Amino acid sequence: MEISDFPHVIAGLNALSVLFLMAAYLYIRSGNRDKHRMAMICALVVSGFFLIFYVIYKANSGFARFGGEGLVRPLYFTLLITHVLGAIIITVMVPITVWRAFKGNFTHHRKIARYTWPLWMWVGVSGVGVYVMTVHLFPYTGV
Repeated sequence: MEISDFPHVIAGLNALSVLFLMAAYLYIRSGNRDKHRMAMICALVVSGFFLIFYVIYKANSGFARFGGEGLVRPLYFTLLITHVLGAIIITVMVPITVWRAFKGNFTHHRKIARYTWPLWMWVGVSGVGVYVMTVHLFPYTGV
């Protein structure tokens, strides 16, 4: 695997984490705590692999350049900014939310999970959106 393959792997892991997060939400809404816990563990593991690939990629390649012009440019950067800010925030919120569940403090777990889950979903979905826009729709051509 080459470093140039990493964006595709990263986007795939991001998309997979979104699927696990959605499953976890549906399981907890239906009252199935065991399946919710397993889906969340899967989301955490996949997100852990995402983070490993992301750090290795960024350390070796820097940041992607966006090639879009016109109206799509401010739309892209708005998406990117909300994605990055959300990613920074969930790096704190996810461990707190998981720790509260691990300790069995479900009252406090639910209070923060109501904010952690939608933000984590946004980060995952917007991350895939950033990938599609920079790699497939509007790649930088150096012109």
